[in-house]
Amino acid sequence: MSQHAAPPDTLHLWYLGKPDAPVPVGELNLVMNRRGVSLRYAEAWLRHGFALSEDLPLSDVEHFPKEKDTAAGAVDDARPDRWGERVIRLLDRPPRLSLLEFLYYAGDDRFGALGVSTSATAYLPREIGPLPKLADVEAVHDVVRRVLAKEPVDERQRKLIAPGVTMGGARPKALFQLEGEEWVLKFAEDDRPAEPLIEHAAMTLAAKAGVTVAETRPVSFGNGVAVAIRRFDREAGRRLHALSANVALKAAGVELSYPNLALLLRRRGATDINRTQMHELFRRLVFNILIDNTDDHEKNHVLLVRADHQYVLAPAFDVLPIGQSLGYQAMVVGTRGAESSVENALTAAAQYWLTPQGALAEARRVARAVDAWRAHFAAEGVSDAVIDELVLHIDRPFLLEQRQAL
Repeated sequence: MSQHAAPPDTLHLWYLGKPDAPVPVGELNLVMNRRGVSLRYAEAWLRHGFALSEDLPLSDVEHFPKEKDTAAGAVDDARPDRWGERVIRLLDRPPRLSLLEFLYYAGDDRFGALGVSTSATAYLPREIGPLPKLADVEAVHDVVRRVLAKEPVDERQRKLIAPGVTMGGARPKALFQLEGEEWVLKFAEDDRPAEPLIEHAAMTLAAKAGVTVAETRPVSFGNGVAVAIRRFDREAGRRLHALSANVALKAAGVELSYPNLALLLRRRGATDINRTQMHELFRRLVFNILIDNTDDHEKNHVLLVRADHQYVLAPAFDVLPIGQSLGYQAMVVGTRGAESSVENALTAAAQYWLTPQGALAEARRVARAVDAWRAHFAAEGVSDAVIDELVLHIDRPFLLEQRQAL
């Protein structure tokens, strides 16, 4: 798709579970009246493929998006996040800024196992070039700074930024290679320079609370620090099909809530581990409440789809105190709606396959880990001044009293 050519109204979706053997999935069409993108499965995929999400059954029809400005079902998770859209607008400047263009320009390194091609017979994605390495971090940060400042970026620098690597985030980021694996590198913005270290500290604290988290590492460079997060949608040379909670819960036709995500794991989760995963989701919720992570929206929870098409809760990511003392989560918690209270979370204990006593024990386990947050954050390099600022939120009476009551 040339930057100057008239943009097509049709592109093609491919499945890249085995990247060296891409499989055509179907046709993507621009839906003008909904400002969205539809999917029609290819005949071969109907015979040998699988339903990409529950609202995209294997039927020979055109699957339309249910909401404006979205793509149909699981295809919506193949689009770039807000940062990626920003990069595409500034660097690629396609002649038309429809969702179809954003899906294409997200490129071959997008999150999950879906790819977008200009051809139905050969996988021809938008390719950016080889991934930068750790030695390139300074150069990558310079490109990020230029994008934030809306400054010109030359062709060589453009190859350092892949715009489709995560779901739903607005933070500046890039993809790079470390020790033969792909990692997402997230930078700070000017208004919160310590955020990468805060995220690393919060993620490693969550692990102590019994939450499986994506591996993180702080990365220092000339005049700052970034946090590297190892991709969990790549494994042993394979790409893993992934669904955000946003897509999976909407496909199931239920409210966007933690209890409904737990029930989805009960119904579609890998049967050998679904009970364990439901318990872990409960711990994740309690940790988010007590650490004041109120940006725990439905795109910050991901389900990985196994080869047997059962769902597995992906490692937690984007877990950090937001520092706004909102008092409510981004998703529904329990019978009191989104109220940020452990008591509210306990009202839905049964949906996590937990007895009231079991749920209380899980909450206490998390609370004891969070009790040590200040020492842990200091040990991970967060400054005293930043910790003092976070105390105003994490240790405010509303949250501190909840911890102490457990």
